[in-house]
Amino acid sequence: MRRTVFFISDSTGITAETLGNSLLTQFDGLDFKRITLPFVDNQETARSALSMIETAAAQDGARPLVFATMADPDLLDFFTRGRTLVLDLFRVFIGPLEAELGRASSHAKGRFHGMADNNTYDVRMDTLNFALTHDDGMSTARYPQADLVLLGVSRAGKTPTCIYLAMQFGVRAANYPLTEEVLTRQSLPKALVSIRPRLYGLTIDPERLHRIRSERRRHSAYASLNQCRKEITDAEALFRSERIRSLNVTSMSIEEIGSHLLQEMGLERRSY
Repeated sequence: MRRTVFFISDSTGITAETLGNSLLTQFDGLDFKRITLPFVDNQETARSALSMIETAAAQDGARPLVFATMADPDLLDFFTRGRTLVLDLFRVFIGPLEAELGRASSHAKGRFHGMADNNTYDVRMDTLNFALTHDDGMSTARYPQADLVLLGVSRAGKTPTCIYLAMQFGVRAANYPLTEEVLTRQSLPKALVSIRPRLYGLTIDPERLHRIRSERRRHSAYASLNQCRKEITDAEALFRSERIRSLNVTSMSIEEIGSHLLQEMGLERRSY
């Protein structure tokens, strides 16, 4: 069965997507077509969104699902008029919070993913710049300022993890590649010795690494299963000999990896 799902917001739509998708993962065997409609913040954009929803209802032969995060209840009413199930994610929580805190909410749009907190925004931009500047060992001069330096072979997930940690948590993360030279020597490069407590290794099953590399450079020595097996074996040996904590990320999402690293390393979250 196919159902169309709309994530509608008067801001970026990220909150509606996150909460909505978390709920949808609990329903197996359904084919969800996901459509995000951000910045639905006036009657014109609301009418346009409702038209898309009604079209989807006619095509699917079933009413679409709408996950909404909208501060203006009048705009939200547009969607309750159509053939759709509307799940107002704010209304579920705002009412009980108002009762508990003894005051009305501001009903201001775009608070979470906007720039209402300039300090938090600046932290996210600073840590993102740090991750990009110190990606793949390009620069090591500011490694002592890093909260975390990830080690791993090529395509083990170092870069996306660093970017996720920066954007989501405000963590200053860098990464250093375990090249053939490093793996053959089986000792840490000088730039890493002084920051050993902040080092963390990422490892991955060779078969998974082989598939990832083959998507990039099919039939190359770099992507061969034997090469992947050798590099992972050498990387894990280095982690053991240098007493560096490591994590097998084969079946983990970026979100799971990030949460694990925060907990394991005792890192402080600087942005929300």
